[in-house]
Amino acid sequence: MTAVEDRPMTTDIVKYFENFEFPEGFKVELLRGEIVMMAGPDVAHNDILEAIVDQIPRKNWRRLQTQDIAVLEQASQPQPDLVVVERGEGPGRGRLMPSEVITMLVEVVSKTSVERDYLVKRSIYAAGNVPAYFIIDPVMGQCVLLTEPTGRGDSADYRRQRLTKFGDLTPLEPVGIELDTSEFATYENVRPHRYP
Repeated sequence: MTAVEDRPMTTDIVKYFENFEFPEGFKVELLRGEIVMMAGPDVAHNDILEAIVDQIPRKNWRRLQTQDIAVLEQASQPQPDLVVVERGEGPGRGRLMPSEVITMLVEVVSKTSVERDYLVKRSIYAAGNVPAYFIIDPVMGQCVLLTEPTGRGDSADYRRQRLTKFGDLTPLEPVGIELDTSEFATYENVRPHRYP
């Protein structure tokens, strides 16, 4: 496997992104050549993420937060809320985790990230051939597990989609667990959306 650092830069924006010092307290991602900055997350967001990490067994899985990922042939370096990698796989140091070694990516939808999480990142993660993309949506009180990536570039997508509601046990076959979502909270005073 090619080391992430040895990969050719897709565009000049990647070099700019990797060398620029962004203000502290913001999550910053490169998504298909666009630099996206977001303020810190809601407490409900962090509680959900903590509940997920607690349920994925550390013995078998690396559960990495604030980990940038590299997607081959994409001008993208997203930072999912959680990166799940089989223990013993992937690099032990460096800023980027190659998408080829990732088992599952998790995004907890924020009030301002709905379209990015459901459309843009869905396509980027499928293009990176990430086997499973798990969207947790406190706006709608639902979880969406996407599997079987197919296609390339902007047209990449997932073939299978399973939706469950908060409170239901949610099978996560890629990591071999049934996720208890009974403690997941929804956001207050947020307009519903039409996704997935």
